[in-house]
Amino acid sequence: MFFMNLPVILVAFSAIHAAYGAFTPKRRATCAGGQTVNNEACCAWFPVLEDIVPNMFDTECGDDAHGALRLSFHDAVGFSPTHGGGGADGSIIVFQDTELAFPANAGLDDPINTEIPFIKAHNVTPGDFIQFAAAVSLTLCPGAPRVGFMMGRPMPLAPSPGPDGLVPEPFDNVDVILERMADAGGFSPTDVVALLASHSVAGADTVDPTIPGTPFDSTPSVFDTQIFIEVQLRGTQFPGSQPGQGEVMSGVMGELRLQSDHLFARDSATNCAWQSFAGNLPRTQNAFASAFNRMSIIGHNPADLIDCSDVIPAALPLPADAAPHLPAGQTMEDIEQACATAAFPTFAALPGPATSIPAIPQS
Repeated sequence: MFFMNLPVILVAFSAIHAAYGAFTPKRRATCAGGQTVNNEACCAWFPVLEDIVPNMFDTECGDDAHGALRLSFHDAVGFSPTHGGGGADGSIIVFQDTELAFPANAGLDDPINTEIPFIKAHNVTPGDFIQFAAAVSLTLCPGAPRVGFMMGRPMPLAPSPGPDGLVPEPFDNVDVILERMADAGGFSPTDVVALLASHSVAGADTVDPTIPGTPFDSTPSVFDTQIFIEVQLRGTQFPGSQPGQGEVMSGVMGELRLQSDHLFARDSATNCAWQSFAGNLPRTQNAFASAFNRMSIIGHNPADLIDCSDVIPAALPLPADAAPHLPAGQTMEDIEQACATAAFPTFAALPGPATSIPAIPQS
């Protein structure tokens, strides 16, 4: 495995935390604002936090939060031990003339343009800011887990940008995506499916550019397991007049289904992992946080970074009435069973006429 041959140790975040603790004695520091942290260097991130929550994210799990999360993924997985790329290093901003020309990064100019003024204002590296902003964005999405944040990523240096093709595309098949993610960070098939929980708080702007902000599930402002339920529904319609590349029919009006999500829910290598997250939010939260934390340090030795996870606020809980469900107008007969070893969980449908999902308001 590639992580046995490189100094980049991509392990679970708990192990990263333990490794960091072995190099630096534990101590508490009090910041200017009265907050306490394990390392005084982390105090610099509280002003960033207090700025971006109201001024970049509008204190909501909206389009800018979704964009920040997508940007963190696209920056991080641009790494290969054989083909190059710097991983989670901010190269997608520093070398945007190169990386934004890659088709997989279409639409990321918006979150990049949003983040650059804050990077300059707080004099932090793009690699650190991208991952910090993504971690903070999740705290604004009810139901999301609290993820970690490590600081200390240096500025990327040429030839940091890797070649085109390191970021998976929605029209790639499951084998191609699994191979790419194993190469980028040693991610297992279950890890990859867990990372797709991010599609619970996401939408498509460029798959069908005529309908920007089309959500991937019926609850794009909360982090829940609806993505794992609704992608398992039989596809019946497209949200736009013509399907885009990498799009297949969705089972819910106003919802866009990525071909890759559709295949992950049905391929024998991943369908049982996909099903295991449906309706099981604690499992989804734990698996996503573990995979996300590993993703956020791709290309770095954790011993060279500082654990500033104590700056990230606690995430908001899901509303009490946000139980897993079928969209209104659906029944369990609309579920396309794929896992061969267990039946898909049973969910009741919401009452009322068939669900129609509005577009995510664009910033």
